[in-house]
Amino acid sequence: MNVPGSVTQVLLIEDNSQIGHARRVAQRLAEQQGFDVTDAGRVALLATELASNLLKHAGCGELHLRIVHGREGHGVEIIAVDRGPGFELDQCLTDGFSTHGTQGIGLGALARQAQVFDVYSDARGSVVLAQLFPRGVQPPPWRYGVSQHPYPGETTCGDAWQLAFDGQRCSALLIDGIGHGELAQQAAEAGALAFAETPLDSPFTLFSHMHQAMIGTRGGAAAIAHFDGERQTLNFAGVGNIGASLIASGGSRGLASHPGIVGVRFRKAHVFDYPLGEARLLVLFSDGLQTRWNLRDYPGLVHRHPAIIAALLHRDFCRGRDDVTVLALNLEAPRG
Repeated sequence: MNVPGSVTQVLLIEDNSQIGHARRVAQRLAEQQGFDVTDAGRVALLATELASNLLKHAGCGELHLRIVHGREGHGVEIIAVDRGPGFELDQCLTDGFSTHGTQGIGLGALARQAQVFDVYSDARGSVVLAQLFPRGVQPPPWRYGVSQHPYPGETTCGDAWQLAFDGQRCSALLIDGIGHGELAQQAAEAGALAFAETPLDSPFTLFSHMHQAMIGTRGGAAAIAHFDGERQTLNFAGVGNIGASLIASGGSRGLASHPGIVGVRFRKAHVFDYPLGEARLLVLFSDGLQTRWNLRDYPGLVHRHPAIIAALLHRDFCRGRDDVTVLALNLEAPRG
């Protein structure tokens, strides 16, 4: 199963007039993915209620929309992101509970509309995730999340990501084309297309193919991680400034990259083998994200869905002056 990258669509929610717009955008996205009227209506309901909750509880916020790849079809991901004041999760999962005296239907009722639902909230704000799939389509067996955003004010993103799954094995790619805009996007896409041809080849071989494909472009930084669930090992190779961390409940371990630019100045990829140990999460990120973050500053976050983690890291650590991609992958056994 190959998962091509997709960019996050961000909808600002700052006043009531934007709720209807968010509902229409989400419903149209669902219809484009083959949702029937009933299932597209579930997407519209979730978008409406999550946007309304942003105004009621935080005063403003964002809805992040993205196409997600399920088994035998596509779904729609909606993430509500705000910066406070947070809420008590157990109470808000109760039907009818409202902190503002309104007739809230409760996050519990919203959760029943989605095949995948998760929440993280503290005094710094909240992130609420809902993934919806049409009838007959199941969520992917591996849990992952991506938050990808172009340089502020632009519509093209110079980052590219890919995932590939085969039983207990998976392969993850992140490329950051030099600069931003269309030329950076061309460089990143050239490398991603080369990767997608044989994504489970060794990182050493894949880097060689990607370098050849990216010659004549601006080039870029890149990282490839291969995880083998049976052997409980991770192979990693990085060229340039792609950040990578293996994260467990008790701490994290950075993964080593080497200097260079794939497609321009490149000799060979150095592949490192990492025993998994207690680590259960892999995070790859481009340099649009600050490097000084630690999930231990967010109690319990490491156990939340990777899409929650990616969105929260983007919220709190985006530099705001470059393309940015955060890819988080849960390394526990995939669901049957």
